[in-house]
Amino acid sequence: MKITEIFKEKEVTLSFEVFPPKTDNGYPAVEKAAAEIAALGPDFMSVTYGAGGGTSKNTASIAADLQDKYHVPVLAHLTCVSSDKDHVRKMINTYKEKGIENIMALRGDIPKEGRTHFDYNHATELIYDIKSVDPDICIGGACYPEGHIECTRQSEDIQHLKEKVEAGCDFLTTQMFFDNSTLYQFLYRIKDKGIDVPVIPGIMPITNEKQVARSVALSGSTIPQKMKIMVDRFQDNPEKLKEAGIIYACDQIIDLISNGVSHIHVYSMNKPDIAAGIMRNLGAIIK
Repeated sequence: MKITEIFKEKEVTLSFEVFPPKTDNGYPAVEKAAAEIAALGPDFMSVTYGAGGGTSKNTASIAADLQDKYHVPVLAHLTCVSSDKDHVRKMINTYKEKGIENIMALRGDIPKEGRTHFDYNHATELIYDIKSVDPDICIGGACYPEGHIECTRQSEDIQHLKEKVEAGCDFLTTQMFFDNSTLYQFLYRIKDKGIDVPVIPGIMPITNEKQVARSVALSGSTIPQKMKIMVDRFQDNPEKLKEAGIIYACDQIIDLISNGVSHIHVYSMNKPDIAAGIMRNLGAIIK
């Protein structure tokens, strides 16, 4: 089922994300975690794609299993920065063969060792190629409420975002953010520029201290003072910090839904207990 159809059918949706293992040895553990999250009944699940396409085989397998065995709609990621056009087209066709109707089209992070292929510079180019293979595929894209870390001005980033949507992107999912006012300001700015596809906020439950530094480094996310206080207060008690992080994320989600932003994506990081905690707190609201 296409993600855009799910959004039309349901007033409120909740989705979770899993990432495939880097090696085949790790596959059973990830498969188990994905199955446990699927059992919670999310509206769909996304499956990420490792840097340079290193997990592409496992991405396709996990996504197909979630859809076929557990009857959960899937959004399979596809990155292009370190892939040539032949590999990208092969992956698009693999997804089609497995009955996957939704692709998250991403440029991807540039590997530390540098790029090995130069067929793609931006996700917009990938979106064009997906549409050329199958115009009917539902395409998601990424957006950055605080601006992409590689753009000096947010206006420049929003212009690139508009180009992405005009290329055929059907909906957008945000990078993590921890202050909802950041998202509301972003939504106002992109609407003013004529970007009118659904925007799905990406929520990251912070459940350990290392995640804070990692979030800042990867996405440039601003950490609100109240989150810093929360982490400082509970950093020596992992269980308390995990529960506090789940509650913080739930508070964000409740505020978003209350303000009409009702399709939520959670970066659950292969952790069924985190996904279950979100569901436990929001079950009545989501259903």
